[in-house]
Amino acid sequence: MQRKPIEIAQLQIKPYYLFHHQWALLTSGDYAKNDFNTMTISWGALGTLWSKPFAFVAVRHSRYTYQFMQKYDTFTLTAFPDKYHQALSLLGNKSGLDGDKIAESGLTPEPATMVAAPTFEEAEIVIECQKMYANDLNPAHFLDEGIYRHYPNRDFHRIYYGEILFASGSDEYSA
Repeated sequence: MQRKPIEIAQLQIKPYYLFHHQWALLTSGDYAKNDFNTMTISWGALGTLWSKPFAFVAVRHSRYTYQFMQKYDTFTLTAFPDKYHQALSLLGNKSGLDGDKIAESGLTPEPATMVAAPTFEEAEIVIECQKMYANDLNPAHFLDEGIYRHYPNRDFHRIYYGEILFASGSDEYSA
């Protein structure tokens, strides 16, 4: 897909739509070492924190990608045109421990511009991040009892905050 660099201040994204409807891939690891994994996510946020543009993602400890998020300092978020929805579904339902799910998805990993974590050739938007902070959700701080329904096994997510270092995308993503 043809993407161009986008100044962070010019990045135009509908965050709720991106995560809840379009989905995104969270990828961590090192492309050059061929040591990475990806997973489909539908929970996340974009904004400003500590005067920096940031993305936050949530990863359960049981996910294979969690190991990569712990081991490596960078991650990428990528979103795709609707025609790749089936590939994203596969990447969200299969574990990288069970085989080469990326090859099975038909998506093509490629190096990112500024971080070690890879991106994908077919992506229409790429957000490259450097981890700034991580912490496990603490249920003692839940203010809405309804949150518990997302955790019947009490397998609370670790939240990762990443400074957005670089973004690229199709024209629809820039002002």
